[in-house]
Amino acid sequence: MTLDGRNAIITGASQGLGLEIARAYVRAGAKVVICARDAERLEAAASELRIVAEPADVSIDDDARRVVARAVAELGHIDILVNNAGIYGPMGNIETINWQEWTRALEINLYGSVLMCRHALPHMRARRYGKIIQLSGGGATGPLPRISAYAASKVAVVRFAETLAEEVRADGIDVNSIAPGPLNTRLLDEVLEAGPESVGASFYERAVKQKADGGADPAHGAALAVFLASAASDGITGKLLSAIWDPWEDLPSHAEDLRGDVYTLRRIVPRDRGFDWGDR
Repeated sequence: MTLDGRNAIITGASQGLGLEIARAYVRAGAKVVICARDAERLEAAASELRIVAEPADVSIDDDARRVVARAVAELGHIDILVNNAGIYGPMGNIETINWQEWTRALEINLYGSVLMCRHALPHMRARRYGKIIQLSGGGATGPLPRISAYAASKVAVVRFAETLAEEVRADGIDVNSIAPGPLNTRLLDEVLEAGPESVGASFYERAVKQKADGGADPAHGAALAVFLASAASDGITGKLLSAIWDPWEDLPSHAEDLRGDVYTLRRIVPRDRGFDWGDR
């Protein structure tokens, strides 16, 4: 799964999983440009990896455009875009949370991903090849009461990725989403700081246990991000893959099966659960 000769942009890469992916890409041979809002943390990450950094808020159109332009200027072309930038947003009941903070979460998580794609895609289309990787999470596959902005934005980015995959399939561009598992990052710390009054007793207790157990190893998510950026995954597109639970290393041998709706968001109907009702 070498990335020799490949150039990547990774958003939200000043810390956490984004930084772990950047490290994995550099080890695999890629040239990388990273961006994030925290300029100080970003510079520290860039110094560690000896790569290019561009401070930016990807939810702002001009910033997203500037990141892509900087990557093209520094690297020559773009092969890979990893949309990792994201926040939880406000925590609490929908009728009491701060509305501006709720919409801000969608701006960063959803609009930021779409804007980065809008500006990177012309360069990928020109080369008739590219890899776009969207970071998803638990918000995409199940309800998250009291963290509704995060849940709504994450399911939206996965459906956007599935839709974009069909738009660019003929151009040799693969678009996939990653569920990295429960990570012990700043997002978990925000849940613990918010407390059970805001996130609910059950979710808070799970967070406490996750903190104590260590959470999922971010190396799994980074390894899947390398696979999806490499030639080994060519033709695999429109999928939501779990870094922990799915046998993604074996997917190239199941290319025909992957043309259907496996590893995608879908509606469950009664017959999917063995019920003898619900069909016309």
